[in-house]
Amino acid sequence: MITAGKSPAGTLIELAGIILAALAVALGVQAFLVKPYRIPSGSMLPTVRVNQRVLVNRLAMDFSSPHVGDIVVFHPPKDYAQGCANAKQGENQAGQDAAAACDVTWRQESMQTFIKRVVGLPGDRLSIRNGHVIRNGKPESDPYIAQCAGDATCDFPQTITVPMGDYYMMGDNRPDSEDSRFWGPVPRAWIIGKAFLTYWPPDRIGFL
Repeated sequence: MITAGKSPAGTLIELAGIILAALAVALGVQAFLVKPYRIPSGSMLPTVRVNQRVLVNRLAMDFSSPHVGDIVVFHPPKDYAQGCANAKQGENQAGQDAAAACDVTWRQESMQTFIKRVVGLPGDRLSIRNGHVIRNGKPESDPYIAQCAGDATCDFPQTITVPMGDYYMMGDNRPDSEDSRFWGPVPRAWIIGKAFLTYWPPDRIGFL
């Protein structure tokens, strides 16, 4: 049996419906599964560069916990610019560094997004020497970092403990990264997802 072809108007309506459905699916995927982000600063050099684009798996945090070495996107504390809530740790409002990195968690999150590497898990004991993390007595394996070369901001030799439910974040550019050293750990609920792929520029395409 041969059916009559659709009118031009019917074909256009069907095409518009297909396009709208595809757009809805794409927006749904971005909202709930994968979201692109642009790197705004050099805090993760040399791993990712300024203006490089990455894809973040938002669903990963629903089914597993972050691991040491993961690169994640998260909301920093609302008051991160003030430094550590404990003036004797991290960085104070005068920009002075203490002997211990910050282990106090601010309780209000910012709407900004940061991208850093997870270097400490809940309950971990950490100290930082010349930019290298000593985690539970063992030095971090960190071939990906930019070396500190004796920069004073890279030394927090006193041991701290990451609070339960929180994660410690540091940029790979250890001498030039605003991170947990200065304003404290990040609650798990503030972590948006894990960065797993860089897709721009073309010469940097690859998994993270």
